This record gives sequence, C-alpha cells and structure tokens, in this order.
Amino acid sequence: MTQPRRIELNGKPIGDAAFPLIITPLVGRTREAIVDELAAIVPKKPDLLEWRIDFFEAIGDPAPVIETARAIRAAAAGIPVLLTRRNVTEGGQPIPVDEPAVVAMYTAACKARCVELIDYELSNAAADLATLRRVSADNGIAMVMSYHNFQETPDAATLDEKFARAQALHADVGKVAVMPKNPADVLALLAATWRASQALTIPLISMSMGGIGSISRMIGWVYGSAATFAVGKSSSAPGQVAIDELRAVLATTRTAVLGR
Repeated sequence: MTQPRRIELNGKPIGDAAFPLIITPLVGRTREAIVDELAAIVPKKPDLLEWRIDFFEAIGDPAPVIETARAIRAAAAGIPVLLTRRNVTEGGQPIPVDEPAVVAMYTAACKARCVELIDYELSNAAADLATLRRVSADNGIAMVMSYHNFQETPDAATLDEKFARAQALHADVGKVAVMPKNPADVLALLAATWRASQALTIPLISMSMGGIGSISRMIGWVYGSAATFAVGKSSSAPGQVAIDELRAVLATTRTAVLGR
C-alpha cells in the first residue's frame, strides 16, 4: 500500500519511519500548568506537541506567549511544537481577544521562531490566511490549514473541497476533523481522506471525532492520514485515546496491514 505523505519540517520528515505521527495536546491555562503537563507527556515520546493556546490565559500578550513557547521547547526533548488557536466556531475555547490580535500573536510567534508549526482554520478571512502563510513561510514555520465541524459530517463534495482548498492556499498540511452521527459518517470521512491522498500532494490529517469516530484515529493512516491525536494528560477533543493505548493499537494494525 502507499504510505501517507509524511509531514516535514525544513525538508526533513518528523518522527521515525513508523506512521502515523502521534500528536499530543497541551491544554494548561498557565505556564506552570503546561510545564506540569509536559512532565507527564514528554516521557511518553509523542512525535509532536500541539499547544492549544486558546486554553492559555495570557493569549492576548505576545511576550508570555513567546516565553511559554520557549519553555515548552526547552522541556520537549526535541519534540516539535505545533501552535494552535482553535476558533470557538470550530470547537475552541472562548478567548478575550479579537482576530487581529490572534493574527498578531501568530505573527510574533513565527518571527520569534519559538514553534515549528502553526494551525489556522480555513474558515478565517482570506487576507488573514494569506498573511500567516507569508509570515510562516518567511520564517521557516510549517502551516497547517484546518477545518473542524463538531456538529456533523458534511457531504463528500464539502470534505473534498476542504482538503483541496488547503493545498490551493499553499498549506504545508491539510487537516479535516468532523463529527459522525453514525458509523456511515466515519466511512465517509475515511473515503474522503483516501480520495484526497490520491489527488493531492500535501500531507493530510483527518479524523472522525467522538466515540464512534475513535476508530478513525487508529486506522486513518491506512486511508492517507499522516497523523493522529492522543491524550498525554488531558484531552482537547472528544474521542481521543490515551497515547500508550493508541501506540499499542497502531503497532497491531501496522503488523496486520503491512505484515511487519
């Protein structure tokens, strides 16, 4: 079978030859809480840390954002850091700042080069997407362009469009996460991931959320998803599995699918 396209930083793939990558969220509200999370997570050796900065109390001030990002990297033992403000319209936490301040925060983090990747939703204004694409590229920061739907799984045409638009806007990675109402919705997400993996040239991340969708976190790589999310200490989305349990399941599925 064709392996998923691997996510790269500066031309080099993240992680080892095993796939998918395991991404673990950091959701602490303070620097101290995040450092505590890292103490529990880093020994489990995920491939990528996602700092969900919409949980962070000081999101509106670039200085503590940069300082905390540097503290994360210092404690991360070389694990790359993905900076994500998840918009409240796509399942994120309410934050006390407006979108221009969010763009300024991302811009400051990119220019400080205190993270390796950023995530920004496709639903945001075209001008803001273009600004952050330019700033991230200029500073060697990879950019994930994402779509999240916590209410439903859209139709096939919509799923295909989200993946395709990420590539059209020059994302380094396209991500789609949706909520299933039944097992057929999970199959729809996996099928869309497969179609995109065959049609597009960028790495993809996809998942069906919630309990029903949790299977997609375990076998999505078979259909072209380059990464999956797992709980290190605290969950950032419904259906995430503990990192140790997920790693064991992935080892079993890789052996079954690939014979090794």
